[in-house]
Amino acid sequence: MKDTRHRRTGQNKLLQLLDGLERQTRADSVIDLVSRGVRALPLGAGRDLLHGKWLGHPVHPLMVQVPIGSWLSAAVLDLRPGRSREAGLLIGVGLAAAAPATLAGAVDWAELHRPQQRVGLVHALANTAAVGLYAASLACRATDRTRAGRGLAFLGLTAAATGGMLGGHLAYRQASGANHAEEVPHVVSPGWHRIGAVAEFPAGQAVRRTVDDVPVLVVRETGGTLHALADRCSHLAGPLSEGTIADGCVRCPWHGSVFRLSDGWNVRGPATAPQPAFDTRIVDGHVEVRLHEPEHKNHSRPTPQTVSQGLEGHGD
Repeated sequence: MKDTRHRRTGQNKLLQLLDGLERQTRADSVIDLVSRGVRALPLGAGRDLLHGKWLGHPVHPLMVQVPIGSWLSAAVLDLRPGRSREAGLLIGVGLAAAAPATLAGAVDWAELHRPQQRVGLVHALANTAAVGLYAASLACRATDRTRAGRGLAFLGLTAAATGGMLGGHLAYRQASGANHAEEVPHVVSPGWHRIGAVAEFPAGQAVRRTVDDVPVLVVRETGGTLHALADRCSHLAGPLSEGTIADGCVRCPWHGSVFRLSDGWNVRGPATAPQPAFDTRIVDGHVEVRLHEPEHKNHSRPTPQTVSQGLEGHGD
């Protein structure tokens, strides 16, 4: 019983330390400076590539598997005599792979909430220390100081493990890379939901409504076509109804993700997942929405002409 209580106390202290790190404001000025620098990088379309938009989730966790795997394998070889050369080769592979993984992580980090960025900064510092230690280890091996090289490599592995623990806190406790709209299909009940009279939706303006406690963004185009998306941005739950409507898309006011109104597709990151979309129709002068599902895609849906007819007699 004593051992169990001790382990629980130790775990709680670790969580308290991590939670305290989220509230630590001393490095906020540094975070502001670095964030602006990362956002200013001329990456073009490569920014969405690094976010993982093409993959449907952040690519950084995938990319870090190469350096982590290489360095862990090098540690195993270092435990065996006469394998320093092979271990050094793996360390070099890990160092080469760390560069693009770091860039992908930095691009994601620059678009996070401040508490997440605080943990992310320490995560980055731990991994930077790991890179420095492994680079020093490689230099020692190149000059036949094998014993020192091994010691530095094990220190590097410790730093990388610390960075990995902080990365796990970011991903799972702080949900930094999660799809924040994933729960919508599980919460919204099937069928049509009436959300208001047509006149309550001025053309070209974003209107927020609620369906089964899920906020929904509704936009009526000038021609009468209605669009409805889950309102909380899939990136970090920003309110899309407070964003900018332009060119058939909505831009999140928090981090700039752009979603197509017609189907919720994420046109531009940092969001890597699309927004849940709703079918729309007008019944007796009222707007109704239904969560769009694959089995509904062949069902009849109001055309722009039908919607326009339904709007007759209703002002913009």
